[in-house]
Amino acid sequence: MTATPTESGNGRRPRRVLSPETKWEIFLNVTSGQMSQADAARHWGVDVAVIIKIRRTVKDAALVALSRKPGRQRRERDWELEAARQEITDLTEAIKAQAVELGLLRGKARWA
Repeated sequence: MTATPTESGNGRRPRRVLSPETKWEIFLNVTSGQMSQADAARHWGVDVAVIIKIRRTVKDAALVALSRKPGRQRRERDWELEAARQEITDLTEAIKAQAVELGLLRGKARWA
């Protein structure tokens, strides 16, 4: 028996891309018991492994989010960005000083 070709030409069905909202809906339906993993896979036209991966991803993300300490999170300092901003400030001040000096020199040349 030969496999019937599909759009991809390799005997597999075309890859289905699910939106984040659809993945959330799948997660809720399977987790709440409204659908089994196999039913959800058939309904959305994906493999059961995709459903399992969605559930694992949501669980991992929830655990990470819940493990954070409450309150405002400290942000890591970006030392390179701060150094670049300081360099921009220093160069801007140097340009201003040179512009003033040039203006004074040109002014003195007109007096002579």
